Amino acid sequence: MTLDPSIHTAVRCRGLVKRYSDVVAVNGLDLEVLSGECFGLLGPNGAGKTTTIEILEGLTEPDAGEVEILGSTWTRNGKELRERLGISLQETQLTEKLTVEETVRLFRSFYKNGRDPEDVLTRLSLEEKRDARVGKLSGGQKQRLAVACALVGDPEVLFLDEPTTGLDPQSRAGVWGVLRELVDEGTTLVLTTQYLEEADHLADEIVVVDKGKVIAAGTPTQLKDQAGRASVVVTLTNAADLGTAADLMRPFSPEVHVEPGSRRLTAQAGGLGDMTRIAAVFERSGIELDDLGLARPSLDDVFLHLTGHRAETAASADPTTEGVPQ
Repeated sequence: MTLDPSIHTAVRCRGLVKRYSDVVAVNGLDLEVLSGECFGLLGPNGAGKTTTIEILEGLTEPDAGEVEILGSTWTRNGKELRERLGISLQETQLTEKLTVEETVRLFRSFYKNGRDPEDVLTRLSLEEKRDARVGKLSGGQKQRLAVACALVGDPEVLFLDEPTTGLDPQSRAGVWGVLRELVDEGTTLVLTTQYLEEADHLADEIVVVDKGKVIAAGTPTQLKDQAGRASVVVTLTNAADLGTAADLMRPFSPEVHVEPGSRRLTAQAGGLGDMTRIAAVFERSGIELDDLGLARPSLDDVFLHLTGHRAETAASADPTTEGVPQ
């Protein structure tokens, strides 16, 4: 389903606040999702991502603020909005005695219009599991089924909370392909994810939240630029040349990192121009290189830059935060 071209903003919230006792899960959040884009919401555990997306989905009532979806509000047009949205929760409880096909057809029956269940099963690589009981599926298969159930109503806006958690790399890549096709077809995607690679691959726009507030926003490229300049990576033929090679690179960067136990050096530099000049310096020196390349900051570098820790640390279970709204 393609959005009405007159609707330029699919999702908007202003001044969103949600408290749980003394915990402020969402603290004055402002977001705007353009029609037909994939919007990624990133942040460490407890940042307020899931609470925010549940408010946008109409599942949780905010304590303050305004939410507008497809030009409407949950107060004025809640029933009509549910016909136009697809939702895949972080944990979806499905009836375990139903088969995969029965489950998808059941969800299709909730909508006046929608997609062919057979097409949805095929797109999510579930056709071979159509007769399997939900209770017999693996965790990854259940996750794909949850996405299928969100997709079968042919939504204009699709909300996905951690859509590929538990999937193996091949299955995850397959779901990414489906989601990218949906965006190309005009569907608006709003997703939270703990996989920075996923956000980098899918999202047109990313907002990073921490402690219920926006701390950064932009395209993946714009956010990477905030993490610093690109780095020139040099791999030497002989480890004995490491000291000399580091001295040759220091005029381009005051900090040259030598990876322990390797023949590789990394120096933050200005980009292709510096890489070309460094290559010329090494050619004149006679030091042999196995490789010379440019490494740009990743979203993980952005995460570290903004939050003070890497994404894998944020995604790991923290017993001190159990029970705190996400």
